[in-house]
Amino acid sequence: MFQFIKDTTVIPFMKIKGIVEILCLALVIGSIASMAVKGINWGLDFTGGIVVETHYTNPMDLEQVRKAYSAEGIEGVVQHFGSTRDVMIRVAPKEDINQQLVTNKIQAASLKIDPEATTTRSEYVGPSVGAELVESGLIAIVVSLIAILAYIAFRFEWRMATGAVISLAYDVIVVIGCFSFLQIEYDLTVLAAVLTVVGYSLNDKIVVFDRIRENASKLSHDLDMDRLFDVSLTQTLARTIITSGTTLITVFALLIFGGDMIFGFALALAIGIIFGTISSIYVASTWALLLKIERKHLIPKKIDKKEIEMETMD
Repeated sequence: MFQFIKDTTVIPFMKIKGIVEILCLALVIGSIASMAVKGINWGLDFTGGIVVETHYTNPMDLEQVRKAYSAEGIEGVVQHFGSTRDVMIRVAPKEDINQQLVTNKIQAASLKIDPEATTTRSEYVGPSVGAELVESGLIAIVVSLIAILAYIAFRFEWRMATGAVISLAYDVIVVIGCFSFLQIEYDLTVLAAVLTVVGYSLNDKIVVFDRIRENASKLSHDLDMDRLFDVSLTQTLARTIITSGTTLITVFALLIFGGDMIFGFALALAIGIIFGTISSIYVASTWALLLKIERKHLIPKKIDKKEIEMETMD
């Protein structure tokens, strides 16, 4: 049977944990600095804008529609909705552009493509709605991290829970920091990808923690905690490589062939999976060690049945 890693192999991950932690910290600081200096390129979902929907009599190629709109001086996010005969464009708010002007230009461009095209919707979405979405998105991330902290603290141990939440926060900050640095539009699809990364990365960390706890009871007590973590991480590494690798193949396919509409979603997933895998090995585990986790914290306490029977009789 083919094996990525032999059973007798133990990779000394913890030997370089200090170097990796410094690099991870530098990446977090860089991400925060980018968000502070360059800001986040919020999409129309968050900033508001003008939404115009048009119905065509035949299925439309988005690139053709986009060129027709550009010829009229209208730039925005063009996409299908409902069917390939229905096209929606979202235009960012500008001082020299109003809803009626945008609608008229889109109607003119649409009639050049299809003389029977009709405008089915024209609406202005104010920035207040976008502000509510930003607030809701932040609340969703914070609540999910708190819930994860509570679950892992109950399921494993509070030191592991703290390490997991710190590493998940690292994943989120790095993904958003990359989007800030590259000034790629951050819209609702990217927010969905960030929340997906949190769930995906958490699953990886739980697998690692479960193996560490299992080995704490099974392996020799002569092993120090660094060695125990090395053995456990090595044993789960093949699973991590296979899971992350196969997922990344799908994500890269979306990234290359998915088009503009899901580019941000696919990119956020790709960044999150790569850095989430690193954080599962180093950030979560290292923080558990920094918080002085010991073998006794991982081994369930044995309950004496005789004592329980005596208490029951009393």
